[in-house]
Amino acid sequence: MDTGESVLGEADLALIHALQMAPRASWTQLSAVLEASPDTLARRWEHLSGKGYAWSSLLASRHGKESTLYAWVELECVAGAIEATAGELSEDPCTLGVHQVTGDADLVLLVASPDLYALDAYLADRVRRLPGVLRCRAQVVTRLHNRPYRSRIDQLTPGQVQLLTELTGGERRNRTHARAYPYVTDLDRRIVAELAGDARRSAAELARQCGTSESTVRRRLDVLAATGAFHHHCLPAPRFSGRPMWALVTADIPPVEVPETVAALGRLRQTRLVTSVTGPYNLALAMWLRTVDELHEVTTALVRAAPALRITGTSLSLRTHKIGAQVLGPDGRRTHHVRPERSP
Repeated sequence: MDTGESVLGEADLALIHALQMAPRASWTQLSAVLEASPDTLARRWEHLSGKGYAWSSLLASRHGKESTLYAWVELECVAGAIEATAGELSEDPCTLGVHQVTGDADLVLLVASPDLYALDAYLADRVRRLPGVLRCRAQVVTRLHNRPYRSRIDQLTPGQVQLLTELTGGERRNRTHARAYPYVTDLDRRIVAELAGDARRSAAELARQCGTSESTVRRRLDVLAATGAFHHHCLPAPRFSGRPMWALVTADIPPVEVPETVAALGRLRQTRLVTSVTGPYNLALAMWLRTVDELHEVTTALVRAAPALRITGTSLSLRTHKIGAQVLGPDGRRTHHVRPERSP
């Protein structure tokens, strides 16, 4: 299979883009934008998600009143144990990325924790005790400069984007709830956990699972969305998206130049996640590329966009085992999701 070519059609990508913008829009609302019947859209999404070609998921970004703590973790593994170690760690709720990579490390993880104590416990009691792990090094993310899993498909026309926004009323809801409930409750965590595998589960189903009313579920979801308490990601499986290559670029920049530099880096199409980190470098950028050759083009563009930037390292993923809560099989399709209960 030529994994550099997208096997998803334009109609599939348009549907994914629409769900990135409005994850819980009705099929009728989406029908008015995408010019296909509600039944057709529902069947198309059922095929994409059921076969593992795409998914829509919610993940909490806050624990109570505190933001989630993230860390990049590099592992060196025993020869022959990389696949097994990656598979085991992919089943942990707190791993939001598991990548088998080139370079000094064998695996790179993105780990989410409530705080530094929980991160230390996870690394000491879980990761470092795995028989396949020889070395573990962590860089704590001191700032997320953009939201993970943000939309970069850009398949809809400007007119379609405007129409979808008007139909779903997202901006009005956000203004209404923007400063309400600045913390995440136990009910919120249960709702988001139920939506980790499928963000389009109905309010009625969520109400039954969580022991509350449909109106409460809808209200809490509006509040959580407005206050940025969860990350929504609707993504095509990378191998079938036309951008199958995950890369991590680390760099160093004088602290006073970080804000301007981050703004410039965020405008590059390939950049998915820009983080400030502890350690020997202060920036780590994750991205999805079309080909191996594109890594050289991107690093050149990074330096042109921010001349003070010094690239300190690059690595490419040989295989991505997990994205968010979604576990990917050897063929690149999602096999299942890991329910993100309480972090370690």
